[in-house]
Amino acid sequence: MPTQDDVLGYFDTLSNWGRWGDDDELGTLNHITDDVRLAAARAVRHGRSVSCAWEVAVPGDMERSTTAFPRAVDMPGAENMPAHFHADRRWGFSSERLGISFHGNTLTHLDSPCHIFWDGTMYNGRSHSLVDAATGSAWSAVTAAANGIVTRGVLLDVARARDVPWWEPGQGVFPDDLEEAERRQGVRVRTGDAVLLRTGYGRFRHERGAAGGFAQAGWHASCLPWLRERGVALIGADTSQDVQPSGYDDVLMPVHAVSLVAMGLWMLDNCDLEACATTAVELDQWDFQLAVAPVRFAGTSGSPVNPIATF
Repeated sequence: MPTQDDVLGYFDTLSNWGRWGDDDELGTLNHITDDVRLAAARAVRHGRSVSCAWEVAVPGDMERSTTAFPRAVDMPGAENMPAHFHADRRWGFSSERLGISFHGNTLTHLDSPCHIFWDGTMYNGRSHSLVDAATGSAWSAVTAAANGIVTRGVLLDVARARDVPWWEPGQGVFPDDLEEAERRQGVRVRTGDAVLLRTGYGRFRHERGAAGGFAQAGWHASCLPWLRERGVALIGADTSQDVQPSGYDDVLMPVHAVSLVAMGLWMLDNCDLEACATTAVELDQWDFQLAVAPVRFAGTSGSPVNPIATF
C-alpha cells in the first residue's frame, strides 16, 4: 500500500502536464482518438442501451418551479402578445425553472479538471485565479468536452468478483481487485477506455436508500498508477469515487485530487450501474459503447449527465 508520501508524489510521477501541449484542456480525453471511437462502435453487438444515471428527484435534488397553462391565452400578459399568439386559442403549455447543485454524493455528474485545485493550481499548471465567481472557469471547464465523450466503456464489477451484494463503507478497491474482475469477466482495460467501477452501492441505495455519514467504498489511491499505465480516459463509480476515509491524513480525496489536477482524468460520480451490471451478466458482455454528453454550461466545473451504455 502506498504511503502518504507516495500519494503526494503522484502529483509529479503521474502528471500529464504538457503531455498534450501547454494549452491542453482535455487531459486524458486525448486518449479517445477517432480509432478508439470506431472500436467503441464495434463493441455494440446487441443494440441494447441502458442508462447509468440516477433519476433526479423532485424536489429533493433541485429547486423547481413548474407553471402550467391549459390555454396559452390564459397566461398573464397574453393580451400584449403578438396577434398570431391568439390564432389558436386551444393550445396550452407547461414550463419549468430549475436550480441544481450537482456536485456531491447524490446526482450523477461529470467532473471536469477545473473542479479541483491543489496548492491553488489546476490541471496543466493553471492558476485557480482563472475561476471567477461571476463567469466561472476560463480553463478546462466542462465545455472542453462539448463534442461529447464517446468511447468503449468497461464495467469492472468488483462486488460480483468478490461474491458480495456490495462493498462495505470504508472498503477500498485496489489494483488486484480490478485485475480479478478483469479475469473473471474475460475483459481487459485498454487505452482510451472509460472504466466504470461497481462496488454494489447502487444496489444498496435501491434497496435501503442513500447511506448517511462520511464513509463509502470506492477507488483506493493505489489504483491511480494503474489507471495511468492503462491509458484510461474516464473513470466512473457508483459512489463519488474515493474510498472514504482515504487513509491519508493530508489528502482527503486523493483520487479526485491527483486525477483532476495532475492527470487531467475526467470523472463520472454517482453512477447507477445496476441496470448496466444486470445487462452485462445477461449478455455475458462487459464492454460496450459509452456515450456521455455534458450540457454546455459555460465555465462550469462539470455537468449533470445521463451516461448511456450500448451493448
